[in-house]
Amino acid sequence: MSADLSRRSALVVLTGLGAAALLPGGAAALSDAEARDLVGRVVGEINAIINSGRSEAAMIREFERVFARYADVPVIARSVLGPAARSASAADLRAYTEAFQGYMARKYGKRFREFAGARIEVTGAQRVRTYYEVISTARLRGQAPFEVRWRVSDRSGRDLFFDLIIEGVSMLVTERAEIGAMLDRRRGDLRALTEDLRRAG
Repeated sequence: MSADLSRRSALVVLTGLGAAALLPGGAAALSDAEARDLVGRVVGEINAIINSGRSEAAMIREFERVFARYADVPVIARSVLGPAARSASAADLRAYTEAFQGYMARKYGKRFREFAGARIEVTGAQRVRTYYEVISTARLRGQAPFEVRWRVSDRSGRDLFFDLIIEGVSMLVTERAEIGAMLDRRRGDLRALTEDLRRAG
């Protein structure tokens, strides 16, 4: 992944709060306006954090709260973990999910200051099979504008993101590859991965 795309991906994770599994069903009660509104609210809250002037530690804490509020963290964590999630005990999965949430907040929250003054503007939305795709334009200082597509579903009972597509690159796929590589290096030991996620960042 190029440096520019990596930087762009970090911005969108900060404003999109990560990615979750592509879930069948859902979206039946979700409207175009509701999908657009969700993206608008998330972008507004994260932009406020980015430009708040707070310390890095304070911004990371705020980002984690936003992440927990708008993302289905258990679904995201299981999807990123992949097949190992099916064989994990409930206790191990809960511990991993908690560690994953903190890891994501620290990993991307540390880049907040790079994006002061950045803007993401919602430009449209369309129904795609069982979910909505909200289309937006991201504007970073010193770079040409680029498109971001936010996939939104209400299958879990409330409106949440489940993937972000940045210039054709899925954030869900990217995070799954990274966590999968970390797990492979630990020979499939989920508890070891969980401990390392708690310390990472």
